[in-house]
Amino acid sequence: MTVETPETIELAEQRAELKTVLESRGFVRAPTLANLLSYLCEKLFAGEANQIKEYSIAVEAFHRSASFDQDSDSIVRVEANRLRRRLTEYYQGEGSTNRLHITIPVGQYVPRFERRNASDGDPVSNALSGPANAAPPGAPAVHRSLALARRLGWIAGVVCVALALWYSWKLSHQLRPAQSEPEQAPPNGLAFEPPLGPPGGEEVRILAGAGRSFADHADKLWSADQWFTGGTAVKSSIGHIARTLDPDFYRTSRQGQFRYDIPLRKGVYELHLYFAETLYGPESSGTGGEGSRIMTVRANGSVLLGDFDVVADAGASSTADEKLFTGIEPAADGKLHLDFSAENGQQATLSAIEILPGIRGHIRPVRILARETPYYSNDSHWWSPDNYFEGGQLAAYTAPVRGTDDPELYETERWGNFSYAIPVTAGRYSVTLYFAARHGNWDEPSSDALEGKPEVAHEFNVFCNGQTLLAAFDLTKEARDSDVVIRRFEGLEPNAQGKLNLSFVPVRGYATVTGIEVLPQ
Repeated sequence: MTVETPETIELAEQRAELKTVLESRGFVRAPTLANLLSYLCEKLFAGEANQIKEYSIAVEAFHRSASFDQDSDSIVRVEANRLRRRLTEYYQGEGSTNRLHITIPVGQYVPRFERRNASDGDPVSNALSGPANAAPPGAPAVHRSLALARRLGWIAGVVCVALALWYSWKLSHQLRPAQSEPEQAPPNGLAFEPPLGPPGGEEVRILAGAGRSFADHADKLWSADQWFTGGTAVKSSIGHIARTLDPDFYRTSRQGQFRYDIPLRKGVYELHLYFAETLYGPESSGTGGEGSRIMTVRANGSVLLGDFDVVADAGASSTADEKLFTGIEPAADGKLHLDFSAENGQQATLSAIEILPGIRGHIRPVRILARETPYYSNDSHWWSPDNYFEGGQLAAYTAPVRGTDDPELYETERWGNFSYAIPVTAGRYSVTLYFAARHGNWDEPSSDALEGKPEVAHEFNVFCNGQTLLAAFDLTKEARDSDVVIRRFEGLEPNAQGKLNLSFVPVRGYATVTGIEVLPQ
């Protein structure tokens, strides 16, 4: 005779919720998404959550070959993004009263089952990333008594309400990390910064010259090329593209004399234009470099970029280059008109367009973690995966650091001799650098690739556009009472190319950084 325990009851509930979701209208009409959700959940139920990786999903769920390359084929990220959206739509409508909700956290593929209060839809217990016998770290142990489990659930509901009230108070005060203290008030002018993730509102992402959508490492979904007139779609076979985790993103482009007429709701937007010179340069079939392609870019008739040379701006060919503009608004006809032209018989080029809800008078905050996936920190800020870098290597660690309530934020680092070229607009900025000292655990990544290596020194200089920020900075010595070291710098200004160029140069051993935060002042 089988004895039912809270564990088996919980697993049965999760299977029942999966069945309900798969039988809903939205998933019956989307067999690809239904198959993906079923695959992910069945892996979880089988206790194989650690096997849910982008490669295994591509091979087992989408039947890609064993030679699957995630850099050139983004099917998993695209479909996972669609699945997250479909689940959100389901639980906002047809499944709004369900006691369990299935979510796929951003930057991850392991499903989570969250128990909801039947009366108001608020969570009343910790999110479950699997059956009860695999409770997440920090969750209370599952008791054999079902009655006691229910009582604990009621207590958890009361605690959750208290936490919700505390959280609302916290958001109203908007606390932030500081150089010597864990948190401090935000700088002036950031009153409009949203507390949870990037600003909400209409977002437009177009991959120029692309015939299909693309999901990048930040789980942003880019549509195939649209709303263009003129020009030609160009595909490059060039190998390395510097300063990006997504080289394939820059291998398509629209070239020639062309324009985009993009419909937008009334409002203020932030415009990002993405370029990479893949024709002229040492690795390409073309010749030349600086001066080989001079462009002009206009928005609603006004010049955004004049005499623009991608190679000169990026510092090299085959290098990702991003230009940022604030205060962008649609024209009277409700469209943003972008014109791209070149002189002397040359062709303009463009890799992508991104239009985001703007903060009037400021750029949106920039937060970068040296990792390959996005991350929501404990203070509910969204951190982009590594971007804008050149040189160095990524490392991930399993041992948690001391001195922080968010150790996951410090699990990774970029180390070596490297730089970041972060695009901003004219103005003054604060830059906060986040470091993690691991003392005796230096260079012991989770891959164990460097296991057994001797301790490595981390003494280095940090420069911003040639200005010294840190000189002979010895991270081991600076990390006395805490493994976490935070340094903040005020009043930094971009160079003529609109970049904050941060250089991390070794003095002894290697330079390192975990996170970079850029805020307007």
